[in-house]
Amino acid sequence: MSTEVIIPPLGESITEATVGQWLKQPGDAVAADEPIVSLETDKVAVEVPSPLLGTMGEQLYKVGDTVAVGKAIARIEAAGAGAAPKPETPQTPATLTGVASAAREQPVVSKVAADAPLSPSVRRVIEERGLDPATLPHSGPGDRITKADALGVALPHPGAAAPAPFPQAGEGNVIKRSEGEEVPARHEERVRMTRLRQTIARRLKEAQNTAAMLTTFNDVDMTAVMHARDLYKDQFEKKHGVRLGFMSFFTKASVLALREVPAVNAMIDGDEIVYRQYADIGVAVSSPGGLVVPILKNADQRSFADIEKAIADFGKRARVGQLKLNDLQGGTFTISNGGVFGSLMSTPILNPPQSGVLGLHRIEQRPVVRDGQIVARPMMYLALSYDHRVVDGREAVTFLVRIKEAIEDPTRLLLDM
Repeated sequence: MSTEVIIPPLGESITEATVGQWLKQPGDAVAADEPIVSLETDKVAVEVPSPLLGTMGEQLYKVGDTVAVGKAIARIEAAGAGAAPKPETPQTPATLTGVASAAREQPVVSKVAADAPLSPSVRRVIEERGLDPATLPHSGPGDRITKADALGVALPHPGAAAPAPFPQAGEGNVIKRSEGEEVPARHEERVRMTRLRQTIARRLKEAQNTAAMLTTFNDVDMTAVMHARDLYKDQFEKKHGVRLGFMSFFTKASVLALREVPAVNAMIDGDEIVYRQYADIGVAVSSPGGLVVPILKNADQRSFADIEKAIADFGKRARVGQLKLNDLQGGTFTISNGGVFGSLMSTPILNPPQSGVLGLHRIEQRPVVRDGQIVARPMMYLALSYDHRVVDGREAVTFLVRIKEAIEDPTRLLLDM
């Protein structure tokens, strides 16, 4: 007797997903609630579990196919029915020797993991980092390689030879243009866009087409914040178990500025402007599939430690593809820190329906005038992109000035001024 596996609700406004990887093949034994397929949605990857103990039956869709929420994606044969389960690969005595110490020293690798199909996101990480799947650990269900496995492997020493980015000229890799003349062959590769990348492209273009976007700039002297961070970072980490970074200062400063200039925290809904009396701040972080913006809910109610813990958790889960749909929903304002990649200045794009996004950039020593003297100070450019339909130029400038004042005098953050 077979049971259909139905695609469950995947979150608000998500009606379909793409089959990213089959974690179980027909004939494989499956346990109740064990993931059998990984789906890629507009925002995150979601694993669908088996509803019962049994054997993997027919797969109704192929990798890359689009499947709607509520549709059957596979069939599971109840225990004792259908095809016989594939036998597990037996472990040799050598495999079991010294497991505790070996697990701490090097990753466990198996032929199963090397031959198992890779999801698109895992394959992309492996190709970008020049890794050999046969040498990677395999901590995922069904002995498969996960993103975390691929990202957790140390890269070769910088002095080691890196794989060539393009094919080298050689036999079978040249084109004869005329007698005696040879030129290197030109290669192209077509890769289907993931649903996440498609959504990023669509939303960014939507923001450009819909909002009257404008960007205003300012700069900020980071001396006071850097001094405070250096003075208290060890005590902060010892007490709270998380490092004190700059994002908590800018989040706190943004909350103060949003209170004074509520238009930056507003959105357009039809012919009305909705002013939010709370601050759910999106923090843009990088993931293997592209830029994602998890939401720091109720940022106006959080302490420095709460903010730092939440942001560290977002970054860690984004790198291994473990963000939840709820992490990415909502948001009234966004902070994007291009400085971690070395960006000097940028014009960030709005995340609709938000009306403002703050861009942070790298800190560098620049000459400035202080008390009539030219001195070197750690300076950062700030950029505020905003929807001019909601936010006036005066309000945008005021917002950035309040950010600048709070960062250059962090005492304001403690006194809520």
